[in-house]
Amino acid sequence: MIECPLDFEKTKGLIPVIVQDFESREILMQAYLNREAWDESVETSRGVYYSRSRQKLWRKGETSGHYQNLKEVRVDCDNDSVLFLVEQIGGAACHTGHKSCYYRQWKEGALVETDKALFNPEEVYGKSH
Repeated sequence: MIECPLDFEKTKGLIPVIVQDFESREILMQAYLNREAWDESVETSRGVYYSRSRQKLWRKGETSGHYQNLKEVRVDCDNDSVLFLVEQIGGAACHTGHKSCYYRQWKEGALVETDKALFNPEEVYGKSH
């Protein structure tokens, strides 16, 4: 097992990870890591997360082909938050088909879509997603 600087005990087993584009520095998504996701991410240099809704590892891109190559990993001063700087393969990080999960802006009391989707999620994941 790889030595781990993260304090999973303090966070009850899940640590937030911000995922940012290595070149543009655009924030793509926020997810969670458990110890197994951390280990696999650093061993494979790929984005692997823990899905709270599915209660299992989520290997980014496994279904869509839009995976993430880790270029740099940063850990905050309290060892309880992580920043992944990634090369986003396939253009879209969000399951909605958008490049970033942050494709909406709060404006005058409503969410306004600021970016168009790069793919149709029903075509990639099926209707149940």
